[in-house]
Amino acid sequence: MDGGKVLSCIDCGAVNCNKMDKEFPEFCLTKKIVTEEDLAYVREEYGKEENQKSIVSAACVEYEGYCQLTRVQEIMDYAKRMGAKKLGIATCVGLIREARMLAKIFRAHGFEVYGAACKVGCIPKHEVGIPVKCEELGRNTCNPILQAKLLNDAHTDLNVVVGLCVGHDSLFYKYSEALVTTAVTKDRVLGHNPAAALYTAEGYYRKKLFSEDNND
Repeated sequence: MDGGKVLSCIDCGAVNCNKMDKEFPEFCLTKKIVTEEDLAYVREEYGKEENQKSIVSAACVEYEGYCQLTRVQEIMDYAKRMGAKKLGIATCVGLIREARMLAKIFRAHGFEVYGAACKVGCIPKHEVGIPVKCEELGRNTCNPILQAKLLNDAHTDLNVVVGLCVGHDSLFYKYSEALVTTAVTKDRVLGHNPAAALYTAEGYYRKKLFSEDNND
């Protein structure tokens, strides 16, 4: 505890679990919280066929393409290692050009591609309980549950998110039957590079991201 705050990995500056050359902090989850039962559970889960294939494939993609492959290339490498032949793209209509280029690249590498855009179904926002005022930004609601259903019905092997809104992406992940990875994370202000807010949080964006009396 630190002034009533429960400390966890996000409060750690040592990251000994990665480097293994320093002492663990007293609050370290590995040292204080994780039990042998926890480790036995995750080892059992990683032993399951799909989980084992995914964790190994991801590690090999990282190892063999470290600081060499772009995210798009990593997705294709991972898909091939997973045996995925049909890729689903769940895209925001605002990034349809990017999604079309992504599909073009995937197809050039032999993948079958099937996509569903966020406004599919053309359901007015108020019909799903969204306040009518929100229709000022567009009449039809984003429809991540239907996007997932369409890709499920198309029997995609791996789904790729391209710029779905915060929360809409959450519902898509929830309802997708295939594993999901993300190619583009939406940030309308920062050109879909949300990490830029983190890099500028103590500088240009301090007033935007912190209250003036926040000294943390």
